[in-house]
Amino acid sequence: MYIVIFSANIKKIDDKYIETAEKMRRLAVEQYGCLEFKAVTENEQEIAISYWPSLEHINNWKNDKEHLKAQKQGKESWYSKYKVQIARIEREYKSHT
Repeated sequence: MYIVIFSANIKKIDDKYIETAEKMRRLAVEQYGCLEFKAVTENEQEIAISYWPSLEHINNWKNDKEHLKAQKQGKESWYSKYKVQIARIEREYKSHT
């Protein structure tokens, strides 16, 4: 399993941003095999974490036409800077409570 960590400094959040973010999350899960997608925004910082079964799934998602359009809009309007990290999860522990 792989994890994608997206972190960004936000310039502005508007209705279009909120709508696009929700649409991109749905698209990732429903069409590209994303196993889980969580995002948190605090002040000017955002972090989104998504879990994927393979690098192929991630690459297919990255190159989706709607996602590419959202990325362009993010660079132009919503983010002053961002970073994407992709890592392989070697081990996972969970509590049972």
